[in-house]
Amino acid sequence: MTIGVVATITIAEGSNAEFEQAFLALAEQVRANEPGNIFYILHRSKTDSQVYKVLEQYHSEADLEAHGKSAHFHAANKVLAPLVAAAPEVEVLDTV
Repeated sequence: MTIGVVATITIAEGSNAEFEQAFLALAEQVRANEPGNIFYILHRSKTDSQVYKVLEQYHSEADLEAHGKSAHFHAANKVLAPLVAAAPEVEVLDTV
């Protein structure tokens, strides 16, 4: 069964360009280095430009765990952390 993730990230005012650049670089690394990832896509809210949603899907729970342990994920978090305004809200979903 595949695993879905929806992460909601609120960023600090004035950080959009830097956040998007860093996150899109991370997404490239995920796609290139994580065969268990099906998609990893960043979306910006139309009603609040400081809010982003990340839609992710993995072939298995193990693939999701590997994502969280990857070197590129940890490196990106060091860049992204100062840009966020609050802890991300992450929901893990079972695919139906």
